[in-house]
Amino acid sequence: MAATTNTTTTPVDSISADELTAKAVHKRYEGLVMVRTKAIKGKGAWYWAHLEPMLVHNTDTGLPKAVKLRCSFCDAVFSASNPSRTASEHLKRGTCPNFNSLAKPISSVSPSPTTMTAATATTQSNRKRRSSSVTVTATGGVLVGSVPGCSYQATPLAIVDPSRYCGESDYSPSPGTTMTVSGGNSVQHQQQLVLSGGKEDFGALAMLEDSVKKLKSPKTSPGPTLSKSQIECAVNLLADWVYECCGSVSFSSLEHPKFRDFLNQVGLPPVSRRVLAGSRLDAKYEAVKAESEARIRDALFFQVSSDGWKVKRFASGEDSLVNLTVNLPNGTSLYRRAFFLSGSVPSKYAEEVLWETVTGICGNAVQQCAGIVADKFKGKALRNLENRHHWMVNLSCMFQGFNSLIKDFSKELPLFKTVTENSLKLANFVNKTSQIQSCFQKHQLHEFGSAGLLRMPLHDIESLDFGPVYTMLEDILNSARAFQLLLHDETFKMLSMEDPFARNIAEMIRDTGFWSELEAVHSLVKLIKEMAKVIETERPLVGQCLPLWDDLRTKVQDWCSRFHIAEGPVEKVIEKRFKKN
Repeated sequence: MAATTNTTTTPVDSISADELTAKAVHKRYEGLVMVRTKAIKGKGAWYWAHLEPMLVHNTDTGLPKAVKLRCSFCDAVFSASNPSRTASEHLKRGTCPNFNSLAKPISSVSPSPTTMTAATATTQSNRKRRSSSVTVTATGGVLVGSVPGCSYQATPLAIVDPSRYCGESDYSPSPGTTMTVSGGNSVQHQQQLVLSGGKEDFGALAMLEDSVKKLKSPKTSPGPTLSKSQIECAVNLLADWVYECCGSVSFSSLEHPKFRDFLNQVGLPPVSRRVLAGSRLDAKYEAVKAESEARIRDALFFQVSSDGWKVKRFASGEDSLVNLTVNLPNGTSLYRRAFFLSGSVPSKYAEEVLWETVTGICGNAVQQCAGIVADKFKGKALRNLENRHHWMVNLSCMFQGFNSLIKDFSKELPLFKTVTENSLKLANFVNKTSQIQSCFQKHQLHEFGSAGLLRMPLHDIESLDFGPVYTMLEDILNSARAFQLLLHDETFKMLSMEDPFARNIAEMIRDTGFWSELEAVHSLVKLIKEMAKVIETERPLVGQCLPLWDDLRTKVQDWCSRFHIAEGPVEKVIEKRFKKN
């Protein structure tokens, strides 16, 4: 007895087959879309402007199962196997009702019924051949002549009856005529004849010119009519988008002519900057403020964060913006208030501002505030508030702590002092010696395609943040190749023979130790700046701060090994800043 084997197709096979089919269908769809795109640009068949490829999806699996063509005139759907045949059968042969309703060319318009009747009667009389007169009838494009022993019929002329096409305009066509010439040389005027192209056809030409002008500069069609509630909803959404973009979209762009045309096209009224920057903005602020206050009330505790107390004296002017925000336990931050400072302020003033902010948020329930974080006044204002309110844990800003660590290194590490002094000496020599400056910029231009002075600190470096010094170090490192070429320049060689200071500069440029120390300082500052940037972006919680300090210590140890720097003094500076922070 033969064994019977039952073969069952697993779901995995069916799914893979469906996916292969869907992949092939999608490839076919993309090919048709590419052909249509080229055709619309003028590199393909005419019918692609009216047929649009579309994907048909399987209702069970959601995968594409077929490609169809949709007519843009009547939304009918056809198979995509032969687009050319579809176009011929649906568009050219008159199947599509909307395509047939388009205006026909003048040459395809048939003569009027009265003209056809007159032509038929004249033809019948011509067949009798009994008259000895010559009759010429030119109506509707038919010319018939009959003489004894001779007869002929000419090809119909394409003459347009203007009365059929001038009903919607102010142009008045001239009446047609029919001339009959008999044997007695008498002429009878029945109807004036107008042939296409004559001087009486100016009306039709003017109509054609107006049509062309309308096609070249079409009038903007009125947009859809929206209800008052729909308009208000749309304007609210537009206002929310402008507010959430935070300045990247200016109010003046709302008054751009193209944007106003867009609003008119979708049926919206013009929106002025006064609408968005006035009462609507105030209402939005009140709504956001009420929402943030509700979220603060729902939280078990909060932390006040403030930054901007440190005035950057090296910047132009001394105004600083102090921001006060509220940190919630779920990691979100809510804006509270902001104000400008002109110069530095006493610690007592900062203490009063911080405590007013706390009481303004929670009233008498001040124990809801777990602490304050600030970028300044750790030793006085924050400590005084912490002593008076024992449950508070006040911290100095970790981002500011990392930036202050750079300043600590510049003050306490001899390496930083040596590199800063040598770099200032080199930059001063190049920037302020006219002969050397021109030679150096010549080599800069040759090596890098651009030339310029080395950037230097403008004030006393002892009272400054290390930022301008770091910029100077970066410029010197980037121009290292130009400095090496400067040593071989004849102008520099002559100056070195005459000037002892120039000889010292030449020795410093040749010294590999100078470049190694310069690179060491630059890399350490860059390392700390990158970590501070991460802290500013991610805003770690208090529990995440200690691991960041440990990560910094590990990276600094690797830096010491790479540049052969003693770890002891460096670790001492880090530990001192860690305890302050």
